Amino acid sequence: MACQACARQLGWARWTKPRLCSTNGYKPGTTSWSKVLTAPSFIRWWPGSSNGIHPAHGCWKPCSPFTSTPFTSASGKAGRAEYKTGKGRKGLKKTNFGKVAVLMGGRSAERKISLLSGRSVLAALQSCGVEALAFDTAERELTDLKHEKVSRCFIALHGRGGEDGSVQGALELMGIPYTGSGVLASSLAMDKVMTKRVWAAEALRTPGWREVHSVADTEAAFEALGAPLIVKPVREGSTLGLSKVTRLSDCAEAYQRAARHDARVLCEQFVAGEEVTCAILGTGALARALPVIRIVAPGGNYDYESKYFSNDTQYVVPAGLPGNEEASIQEMVLKAYHALGCRGWARADVMIDARTRTPWLLEINTAPGMTDHSLVPMAARAVGIGFEALCLSILDQATLDGTA
Repeated sequence: MACQACARQLGWARWTKPRLCSTNGYKPGTTSWSKVLTAPSFIRWWPGSSNGIHPAHGCWKPCSPFTSTPFTSASGKAGRAEYKTGKGRKGLKKTNFGKVAVLMGGRSAERKISLLSGRSVLAALQSCGVEALAFDTAERELTDLKHEKVSRCFIALHGRGGEDGSVQGALELMGIPYTGSGVLASSLAMDKVMTKRVWAAEALRTPGWREVHSVADTEAAFEALGAPLIVKPVREGSTLGLSKVTRLSDCAEAYQRAARHDARVLCEQFVAGEEVTCAILGTGALARALPVIRIVAPGGNYDYESKYFSNDTQYVVPAGLPGNEEASIQEMVLKAYHALGCRGWARADVMIDARTRTPWLLEINTAPGMTDHSLVPMAARAVGIGFEALCLSILDQATLDGTA
């Protein structure tokens, strides 16, 4: 919150909720200046302040989302700031986005979740005054975006056809900026084998693997990599087609289950321990890791149902990891994000070895879920970023390859 004196100094444009500022005599129930949306990604702390608070007025100072360092001050502490409605680069104007299409649905196996994500994003943007429309890519041609005079797209598509670079490439050809990673990064991140090759080349830890094309290959991988063995499609998300194999005799069923989703199948060493996830917001030097979330699924089985529909799955944030483990995971995930060339936002899945406490990168999602069970909004809330502010922040970073 900011008092009237600070608001005038900062050029804020409207009155909102009452807020006490003892220095200037404003009391609860009287009119004072307030911010509109919580968005710690846009925070610069007052000069000389050790905690982000104005030394005299006790209020926060917002700054430009184009120049500030997201989520933390120079001292490394999280703060609060918000969008304002004034003009110029010192704030975001709701109408600056033009007409926005929220791409959702599609034809992938994750269509159902994509529709949930897309509707949530659409409602959030519309509640902030953004001119946004729903656009189901399974029901409409992408060329309709031009006819609709869409200025930018929020990609809420999951899986193939949405996260694999194909939609991104079409939008590039039409010159319509879009959220999230570009063509190459999206394609790499969707392909678990290529992701692992890039990470391995960058000396980032990821479990051992083999790409297999038959039951015999899967059995050979089981012998080489050991049990338990994770078998999953190379280009699929949301744990679809995934199996945990503990016996050689189960390899055939596991391979066939994965192959129903993709002709390419990945066998991966199983890491026994804690499953965590870490989201990233931002691009380039401004990219920052959100708090790590520890996932506790019923029976240790974090499958499709547990991920999206179960109320028994526990998400622990702060994760309560010992020592500097969280900072180490955040640093590793940031490196993994940059290695693939990701931008805007993403979420990486990590396993922590129970015996050695070593974190291992599993995969990265460049268009994560935005449902009420989704983890990026949950991590954002942990640092005070509301869902609407999160959506606006992601949308604000929409761009084209070569212009990010």
